[in-house]
Amino acid sequence: MDFSLSEEQILIQQTAQHFAQQELAPIAADIDQHRQHNRFLDNLKQLAELGFMGLGVNSQYGGSEAGTVAFSLAITELAKACAATATTTSVTNMVAEVIQAIGNEAQKQRYLPKICSGEYAAASFCLTEPQAGSDPAAMQTKAVKQGKGWRLNGSKLYITSALYAGVFVVWAVTDPNAPKGKGISCFLVEAGSKGLDIAPPEKKMGQHGSYTSVVSFNDCHIPHSALLGSENSGYRIAVAELAGGRIGIGSLALGIGLAAMDYAKHFMTEREQFGQKIGHFQGLQWMLADSYTELEAARLLLMQAASLKQQGQPFATQAAMAKLYASEKANHACYTALQLLGGAGYLQDHPLERMSRDVRLTTIYEGTSEIQRLIIARDLLKEIL
Repeated sequence: MDFSLSEEQILIQQTAQHFAQQELAPIAADIDQHRQHNRFLDNLKQLAELGFMGLGVNSQYGGSEAGTVAFSLAITELAKACAATATTTSVTNMVAEVIQAIGNEAQKQRYLPKICSGEYAAASFCLTEPQAGSDPAAMQTKAVKQGKGWRLNGSKLYITSALYAGVFVVWAVTDPNAPKGKGISCFLVEAGSKGLDIAPPEKKMGQHGSYTSVVSFNDCHIPHSALLGSENSGYRIAVAELAGGRIGIGSLALGIGLAAMDYAKHFMTEREQFGQKIGHFQGLQWMLADSYTELEAARLLLMQAASLKQQGQPFATQAAMAKLYASEKANHACYTALQLLGGAGYLQDHPLERMSRDVRLTTIYEGTSEIQRLIIARDLLKEIL
């Protein structure tokens, strides 16, 4: 099996690495403290101009056509510097891929160039509801036909980039009498639509720069042309796109974990105790070795899932495995790195305090670790049970 990267993939990885270190890393702590939000938005625009908001989108719509492997590499590099920026980039790419995969030609022409160019600062994915998190089929947001369009009513939780998104992909029940999960459709709702209300950002544990809001639809009228894909096929779309999103979040977790361990590794070569550098103590060396080994395994799982998706092969189970392992081991890596710094790691003078908060979410969004285990187990048992 060939694990080497193409010249294009290496270039994208290096470009993302350079941008992350030059533009994101210097302000990551400020972004975390809700400062320099305009700079955060400027960086999103620059990333779009570099081609990072449409990595899987065809060039005819302004995309990079770089593929899923390059997407994973880019998100990992961005996350090493700023998890908030990486999250926004990942979700925006996810929305662009949904539109490309399911949208008609008019929808692609209308929205994809705006996402890829940065005309839209971001795009949002509206699926989760108060009573429909891990069970999206239980959603209660409804879309009713009215005249030449649809009337949307309901609310969505935890919507990334809602305050500055240009377009929202929204799921709603269109046939309340259909079996669970069968009467759901998908819609494109533009920012500024009448009846679309966005609440102030939630106060979160981490990833502060990536604003997360409640999005409500109060008699929000959208045209018939806003229907994405065929009517009542939205649940299938959601399940398919969540699988791809898990590659993004797994890659993001990997980046945070690697950044944490890199920081701890350098600290071990400087900090002295008992008359020697702490990097000379075998117990700490083993902690370092174990974490880097786990993160390398996570990287390979992510590359496998990304490669399968890029080749058009089934990848959902591999994406679940990669997301589960990468997010869990990245959490462990951040706490290990913090432990290696001792009391210093608990201070905001060092980035590990922020990284430990940022990484925690990766075991929750795009499907919790528990949901990933269910997906994996069901695939393993489907031919037996």
